[in-house]
Amino acid sequence: MIRSRISEALTAAMKARDLDRVAALRLVQAALKNRDIEARTGNTPGDDDRLVVEVLQKMAKQRRESIEMYEKGGRDDLAARERFELGVIEAFLPAQLDEAEARDAIAAIAARIGATGIKDMGALMAAVKAELSGRVDMGRASRLAKAVLEA
Repeated sequence: MIRSRISEALTAAMKARDLDRVAALRLVQAALKNRDIEARTGNTPGDDDRLVVEVLQKMAKQRRESIEMYEKGGRDDLAARERFELGVIEAFLPAQLDEAEARDAIAAIAARIGATGIKDMGALMAAVKAELSGRVDMGRASRLAKAVLEA
């Protein structure tokens, strides 16, 4: 489980006195705890790893956006901090599909469900999310799915 790997990494970082890594891993654990509290009242994925991946992807997206804003604002010190946290977060995410692999996987899903035009975009994206969630950024998947359907 990803959650246990995060706990083990936190323990190792604490023993190594790697304060930056400890801080980043504590941020991850806090985000997971908040998501657990939210999940008590709503519907939650049955798979704990899927929930953890959702939280990690959201955190990674926030870090990428922050890096971009800090670089535009000339705050390279803060951008470097966000890059470090992003690296820690991405270490626990499943391997991401590259552009060609993602395009091929989306094309295969489109063929399997019979998606042929842009009108089938919603159904295709639902199937892509169900099958490739955690392995491809949904923004990139949407762009690729549109290209597959228009081809």
